[in-house]
Amino acid sequence: MDLNYQFLDKMNNPKEEINILNINIENPIWLSVSESAKIAGVQAKTIRRAISSKKLVYKIVKDRYLIDLKSVIIFTKQTTKLNNKLNHFGIGQYIKEWE
Repeated sequence: MDLNYQFLDKMNNPKEEINILNINIENPIWLSVSESAKIAGVQAKTIRRAISSKKLVYKIVKDRYLIDLKSVIIFTKQTTKLNNKLNHFGIGQYIKEWE
């Protein structure tokens, strides 16, 4: 399934460039809402709001949202508050330095 990532270009770029997110991923990792929230260090309702406002790339399979991991990371890097949550409560606490 080919998804449209054009919205990522329209969003404001974070202050620091993240090179790995500019790579085209052939086999994206799909996450549930709860998995996305855990990785981002936010609540599930934050992820659902991002889905409603079309800030995440997602697909629906059997009445469930599946969210692209790349779009979750890009979404959380957009604001200082979400970036801090990613780094302190989410997967960022395991990553020493983002590429």
